[in-house]
Amino acid sequence: MLEVSGITTRYGSISAVRRVSLHVGANEIVGLIGPNGAGKTTLLNTVAGLLRPAEGEVRLEGRPVTGHSPDRILKAGLSLVPERRRLFAEMTVVENLRVGGVTVPADERAERLDEMVELFPVLKDKWSTAAGLLSGGEAQQLAIARALMSNPRILLMDEPSLGLAPVLVDFVFELVGRLRAEGRTMLVVEQNATRLLEVADRAYVLRTGEIAAEGAASDLLGRDDLFDTFVGAARDSQSERR
Repeated sequence: MLEVSGITTRYGSISAVRRVSLHVGANEIVGLIGPNGAGKTTLLNTVAGLLRPAEGEVRLEGRPVTGHSPDRILKAGLSLVPERRRLFAEMTVVENLRVGGVTVPADERAERLDEMVELFPVLKDKWSTAAGLLSGGEAQQLAIARALMSNPRILLMDEPSLGLAPVLVDFVFELVGRLRAEGRTMLVVEQNATRLLEVADRAYVLRTGEIAAEGAASDLLGRDDLFDTFVGAARDSQSERR
């Protein structure tokens, strides 16, 4: 579904990501974990077209999309839930959702809106509320719903539980499980590595811009040495940070 081959992304002379390769198969949940500054967000933004790589290739369902604009990549079937939501604060909930569904045929948009209300009932009560007035949990649900409005074939999520209360963290991971049951394909960056590995099929550990480890999520979850050395946090931490 998604192939990343030898990607290097630079900020000026600094290589934030160096020769990274990974793949995500259809209907898989793949995790991307690692310490603060490892390059996880840079990699997702490169895949989504927000950053242009200096080297390497990104392929979506076998088609090269390297360096394509974000709108072209969205139309190709890849959608991103960005770090810290990046909602249009002055627009209402429904207006944000309609922006997310801009690539959906007009006759399907109402159906997609209904599906988002079913997945995120809290949004119905906030339909006409400006996104900037939402609570953190409400805003995160809107950010995920907005990304799902395009009915993407692969969903990228960047820190979906960051800054949320424990009950909302539970909701996020329950949602990931429900999306998996629907057959969604996902690549997820998450500050709570333990919770992510509990729901993912496979995972990659990114450290100083390079892949430091990879494997089945269940195998990585049992490696205390990996958490201490690479992830930079205790395995049972509930407040891991990038």
